[in-house]
Amino acid sequence: MSIKVYPCTKFFIVCPANFATGGPELLHQLAYNLRNDLKIDAIIYYYNFKSSKFKNPVYHDYEMYNVPYVLEIPSNEDNYKNILIYYEGRKELLLSSNFKNIRKGIWFVSVDNYYLERKTKKDYFFKRKINKISRALFGNPLLNFDMTSQKVLSELKNKYDYRKDPLLKLADFYMTNSYRGMEWFRDLKPLYYLSEYLNENFLKVQTDLSKKENVVVYNPKKGFSFTLKIIEKAKDITFIPVVNMTRDEVIKTLQKAKVYIDFGYHPGKDRIPREAAILGCCVITGKRGSAAYFEDVPIPDDYKFDDREENIPKIIDKIKDCLENFKERYKDFDYYRQVIRNEPQKFIEDLRKIFVKVEI
Repeated sequence: MSIKVYPCTKFFIVCPANFATGGPELLHQLAYNLRNDLKIDAIIYYYNFKSSKFKNPVYHDYEMYNVPYVLEIPSNEDNYKNILIYYEGRKELLLSSNFKNIRKGIWFVSVDNYYLERKTKKDYFFKRKINKISRALFGNPLLNFDMTSQKVLSELKNKYDYRKDPLLKLADFYMTNSYRGMEWFRDLKPLYYLSEYLNENFLKVQTDLSKKENVVVYNPKKGFSFTLKIIEKAKDITFIPVVNMTRDEVIKTLQKAKVYIDFGYHPGKDRIPREAAILGCCVITGKRGSAAYFEDVPIPDDYKFDDREENIPKIIDKIKDCLENFKERYKDFDYYRQVIRNEPQKFIEDLRKIFVKVEI
């Protein structure tokens, strides 16, 4: 079963204005590929645009996609021939309820975010604020607190049954960017797999492997409480956090490093592990979220570890193996890099399966 696209169909893709994370870039890529590969009229619908603060709702990194936009959807466009696509954030779900006739599709780019936005952003406001300030000042969070812990996520999953969410029921179809999402939201019908891909300009970046250093990079926003324990027990290893860096600085840091570690919760197909692999890093992850699925993070199993204290010596040994035998260990990620480089074409193939043009 596919989604019908009529000759006059317009896609309105909901996106926060002047905001840059992995999610908004995916939305711009979706609009770009619909327009340029499927020849479908796709438009970004920016909400929360503050004209007093910004002249343009388009974040500068996304201007390259050259997608037309609107700041509101005219009432006459709220009809069954058109399609509204938005991701799983609460603001987006609530916004979708303003439209009555347009066909609606939710793109789950994060499984966990659906639950986290329902509770933890309010309930753990002060802890999160303190850690945000601490990261800005010192590079690391002050409080050893993980709002994405399995305990918190289990509590949220038990409290909020997605099958009973009236906002989810407003949608006509659903998409997810991970195999984990396909399993998690399997009761939503119809549910489609829509992959994602790294910016194609990024895939063209060349890295000189001979200039790699014995450095390990990590993201302090992802699984920091466990990563800190590794750092404390590996004093002879240099760890660099990806924090307060420009895009170019992140790239240069990953190009310098031999290893990237990520013991975060992997809500979807996380971007930085893939960027690290493309820039020549060995990638070591936990087994939470999408990292538990080979289809989502296709690296050898001996580079994935449960984030338990008894595994820390094994993780450190694996890191040292990558640092000391980098030329050989680098080859272990050939398949991962191949998958990542094929993702742009896979994305277009997924789109063609989901959206099919028909005559009226």
